[in-house]
Amino acid sequence: MNRVIRNGHLVDPANGINGINDIYISDGKIVAIASASDELPADKFAPDKFSIDDDIDASGQYVFPGLIDLCARLREPGEEHKATIESETRAAVSAGITRMVCPPDTFPIIDTPAMAHMIQNRADDIGYAKVHPLGALTVNLQGQRLTDMAMLMEAGCVGVSNALETVENTLVMRRAMQYASTYDLPIFLTPKDKWLQGNGVVHEGEVSTRLGLPAIPEAAETVGVARDLALIETSGARAHFDLISCRRSVIMIAEAQRRGLPVTAGVAIHHLLCCEKDIGAFDTQYKVMPPLRTEQDRAGLLAGVAAGSIAAICSDHQPHGVDAKLAPFSEAAIGIAGIDTLLPLTLSLVAPDNLILNQLTMTQAIAALTINPAKIIGIDAGHLAAGASADLCLFDASKKWRLDDRTMQSKGRNSPFMGKQMIGKVTRTIISGKTVFEDPDQ
Repeated sequence: MNRVIRNGHLVDPANGINGINDIYISDGKIVAIASASDELPADKFAPDKFSIDDDIDASGQYVFPGLIDLCARLREPGEEHKATIESETRAAVSAGITRMVCPPDTFPIIDTPAMAHMIQNRADDIGYAKVHPLGALTVNLQGQRLTDMAMLMEAGCVGVSNALETVENTLVMRRAMQYASTYDLPIFLTPKDKWLQGNGVVHEGEVSTRLGLPAIPEAAETVGVARDLALIETSGARAHFDLISCRRSVIMIAEAQRRGLPVTAGVAIHHLLCCEKDIGAFDTQYKVMPPLRTEQDRAGLLAGVAAGSIAAICSDHQPHGVDAKLAPFSEAAIGIAGIDTLLPLTLSLVAPDNLILNQLTMTQAIAALTINPAKIIGIDAGHLAAGASADLCLFDASKKWRLDDRTMQSKGRNSPFMGKQMIGKVTRTIISGKTVFEDPDQ
């Protein structure tokens, strides 16, 4: 099918495009991008012999490359009562997300090629967002024996990770990095010191003292960052710190980047918007791991995105049912169902009337959701140049909607933003030239 998307405000950081453009699509690929002009014939820049089957008017809307979420748990296999690949990839495309990275802590663990193939094939058969699995760094995530990373990579894994489980043995971690570096396979790290973290559930500070909850000090993360940076320097491994929560961690990673170490960093959107004070009186919707930290940490993370030391923003999507958050704080489930709100919440950081949080440009925000994640996992995506796959979304920045049981597409119901008004909504998502989502209210 040949289609043209006219008069949309295209923001493509990879190619330095930020303006009104027409996009021509054929056979699932972008064949031309041209500046829209009322003074020229409608198809002045159309490729030769380009007959239009579908003409989409995107006037008044943004056109972004399809978003890439570097951390999204889909709950399948093993916890289909919470969510499924079908439910969450459908929710993803309704939010403009065309590719998702799935951590290896499914049940069973993604530590064999068969598991990696199963997840990808299931997502491909469903036909919504594409799922890129991370392979387990160690067998069964137990931190003892290394997996066959070469075979996991051949099976489509875009990186390896031990998820939220710590590899306590430093020698095992060093050997894992050496193995991964042989294949230039990125290691996804969630740094923490198991002994310092203990049974903590909130940041060590004012809120933990007031509520009397077990605390996690900042050092639980920064000690892990320091160890892993030392091992990266000696092994040459390419590493991505995927869920940074402390300002001090940003400083350490930025310094390592200045020294030329092959490290990148990512942050969950809720860590850019919330801090420990949002927990209030034991609000379990704000229970995440790593925990929400101080306002200074939140500001430091945002500054890290603006400076480029943090390259990617993810949802850290962890869907649960309503009951999972009803237990006392220490026993309540961890995580937020975040894919529905990833784009509008990220763009709220660049809204002109948000004077406190307004530290990102539109280009920086979209780069953190598109081309930067694509580079981290080494895929050809996140951009809209001629010849690229036509993966994109249309976004109406003026549309207001409320996150509730009716509008939330994820099967999860655990979000601190439930009941709150969002500004901006995806109206259409296209993958390989095919419309996979269209807002029925548009």
